[in-house]
Amino acid sequence: MTSQEEKAEAFRELHHKDRILILPNAWDVPSARVFENEGFPAVATSSAAVMVSLGYPDGELISRHEYLAAVKRIAKVLSIPLSADAVAGFGRTSAEVASTARGLIRAGAVGLNIEDFEHSTKRLFTARSHVEKIKAIKKTGEAMRVPLVINARTDALRYATGGSSARFNEAVDRAISYRDAGADCVYPMGLVDLDQISSFVRALDFPVNVMVRKGLPPVKDLERAGVKRLSFGPSASYAALGLLRRISKEVRGTGTYGSLLEGVLTFDELNSLAVPKA
Repeated sequence: MTSQEEKAEAFRELHHKDRILILPNAWDVPSARVFENEGFPAVATSSAAVMVSLGYPDGELISRHEYLAAVKRIAKVLSIPLSADAVAGFGRTSAEVASTARGLIRAGAVGLNIEDFEHSTKRLFTARSHVEKIKAIKKTGEAMRVPLVINARTDALRYATGGSSARFNEAVDRAISYRDAGADCVYPMGLVDLDQISSFVRALDFPVNVMVRKGLPPVKDLERAGVKRLSFGPSASYAALGLLRRISKEVRGTGTYGSLLEGVLTFDELNSLAVPKA
């Protein structure tokens, strides 16, 4: 893969294989390169991990410019496709979201994740407005000849009104409308129960993304249920920072260094993560 267009098409094709696409989420250059070196066919960013690494909470308090600069740094060292978590698109209008999509293409991304809720209020946008944003992203990719792979996330399971059944039905209805608007994959945030995952996949008959979290079934079960994409979300950053905390507790508490020295990279390996893979 040499061109951005080729990377985009290769990334899209990964959503239609018999085996599930396991998509790790990075937050900076070295974490992305570690995932590439370990053989993952593509990498995504985690909005929460990226934002926190730059001194912001998850959401859109970071400027679009600073966010895009972070994506560009990661994209320039990868030889595999990069999908960026664009939160809610850094804008309430389709035109503003299209501007973000253009920036992501210029930064080197070939896919994006976009949410249908507002972080500051925890309220869902209307399905219609999210459909218009998806259409605008699609048109932007076509105009720039980089067919962005759109992962349309819905948070209806968390923030829709009604009981659990009503929220599930709302998530399905929204996902269908996002699929029909041109999304390449749909992402029902919070779905972990295998029976519900299977029902959701059957209702969509379309690539579905689930995220690693407590209670999620193993990969083999997800594959049997028809899930096409499994993302890490911020879990890798949780694990990495959890290790730093354990290291700190060990050194301060016992004066030993086992956690700090076990399974580590060498100095040369660390430096190699800052340059594209040969």
